[in-house]
Amino acid sequence: MTDVISREVVLVSYPNGLPNADNFAIAQTKLEPLQDGQVLVRNLYMSVDPYMRGRMSDRKSYVPPFELGKPLNGGAVGEVLESRAKEFNHGDIVTSSFGWREYFIAAPKELHLVSQEVQPLSVYLGALGMTGMTAWVGLNLVNVKADDVIFISGAAGAVGSVAGQLAKLRGCRTIGSAGSMEKVKFLREECGFDIAFDYKAAPILEQLNREVPDGIDVYFDNVGGEMLEAALSVLKVHGRIIACGGISGYNQEKQPGPSNLFNMITKRLTMKGLIVSDWLAHQKEFEQEVGKYFRDGKLKNKETVVVGIDQAVSAFIGLFEGKNVGKMVVKLD
Repeated sequence: MTDVISREVVLVSYPNGLPNADNFAIAQTKLEPLQDGQVLVRNLYMSVDPYMRGRMSDRKSYVPPFELGKPLNGGAVGEVLESRAKEFNHGDIVTSSFGWREYFIAAPKELHLVSQEVQPLSVYLGALGMTGMTAWVGLNLVNVKADDVIFISGAAGAVGSVAGQLAKLRGCRTIGSAGSMEKVKFLREECGFDIAFDYKAAPILEQLNREVPDGIDVYFDNVGGEMLEAALSVLKVHGRIIACGGISGYNQEKQPGPSNLFNMITKRLTMKGLIVSDWLAHQKEFEQEVGKYFRDGKLKNKETVVVGIDQAVSAFIGLFEGKNVGKMVVKLD
């Protein structure tokens, strides 16, 4: 092929608090000629996710920090333009961790083949991607079962909206919190939540006590902070907590713990942390089960789509301003 020039988003400085446009830059890079055993991919969609904020720091974490001056990484769906590897052919659709760029060259082991028959292809970043798998793993982590009462925070987001739908398919009574009445309506009317409330409308604990006076069995935590503290108050004895995320504190230097953590002892609670990459050996099982739900119309994939790699940074920042309903996706033009 002729020379391929790829636009990429690079991190130029670590954010202090909420990231802003000055922390990022758009760079252009000329790809090297394709070698035997390599694949050239053009990204069609890329993912922006809250966990990426944790990598925008030089603090030690479960994943290495993004390197300054280097392209960011993240989930992406792309089309194979040229292959010099037997595993892939021109026109194949693949997922990868080479987001935040328009084109890239990879080894076959860095790519995952997906079906072109599933539409939109961006679903592989949402309900059928790592966010959907995170929801599925979380429910399995604490054995969520029929008749459990489960409360999900950040319920209108990419993980929460799938977790709620999967919990309903298991026969649970599902409660969700979100940050606007538009999102509450989405949870009730499209995702089938039994109860949904706007956490900004009144104190969270007050709303939970009103909506579930008998308490909850499971809390799926995507928010942390005040939301976790309220959940600790309403969990039943032997309740379970899925510790998936804590977006309320991602832009804070220090994240204060709940004042009522002693409830872990008095209620004999179980709290388990979740990193989806630990479960990649179960990816086929997830794709079979949740893929069937999606094909059968039992699982909805809600997206907020922005267009253009030059809009990727604003899409990412928008996650912390509540601008997404469902999965935030960047469509590359």
